[in-house]
Amino acid sequence: MTAVSADSPNSPEVAVSIVETDDVAAAVHHPAGTPRATIVLAHGAGGNRDTVIMRALADELSARGYVVARIDLPYRRRRPKGPPSPSTSPADRDGIRAACAFFRVESDGPLFVGGHSYGGRQASTAVAEDGSALADGLLLTSYPLHPPGKPDRLRTEHLPSITVPTLVVHGSTDPFGTSAEMAEAIALIPAPTRIVEVEKVGHDLNPKRKPTPALTADAVDEFLMRESGA
Repeated sequence: MTAVSADSPNSPEVAVSIVETDDVAAAVHHPAGTPRATIVLAHGAGGNRDTVIMRALADELSARGYVVARIDLPYRRRRPKGPPSPSTSPADRDGIRAACAFFRVESDGPLFVGGHSYGGRQASTAVAEDGSALADGLLLTSYPLHPPGKPDRLRTEHLPSITVPTLVVHGSTDPFGTSAEMAEAIALIPAPTRIVEVEKVGHDLNPKRKPTPALTADAVDEFLMRESGA
């Protein structure tokens, strides 16, 4: 394992360490003081753990007292560019499972898993398959409900099998799903759910110009922590 520590440039009180093992690659944000919970986040199809939204969420959440692990999915570890293949999505879910197992010891509080777009889709599928044994809650940003312009190709088959509290952060102009479509889909989840809608923003959630990180962290504080019994 390789571990290198540094301070986050946006949150100097937060230490960031790099973890590299055969199964897990992550940048881990450690808050000052005793952590409240652990959050494992996976990136979208076109990026990696260092995308703007991943860094912004990790900085904000770690400043609120959470350990946040920004992981690279297995497909991204195999090649630095390009989208994932549907045939390798099971391996990506296994990578999420490995990260959850690895980082669960980082706090005595609950463990939440999720991610942006594709990363959140794979995390939610893994939770649907494994239940609360994998994680105590889901954090999904820009869940890709359907391909743009193809609302008939919904990615909802697994949602009724999710049994943990689920927080969804959605841009009101996201082409991967309208607000109404998202509300209807998330209603399929039998566990407690909350949707945070960010006005006039698309799939990237534009954290440089919108209060996306703060709105997300507020909902983690108020919803996921409460519903997980923390």
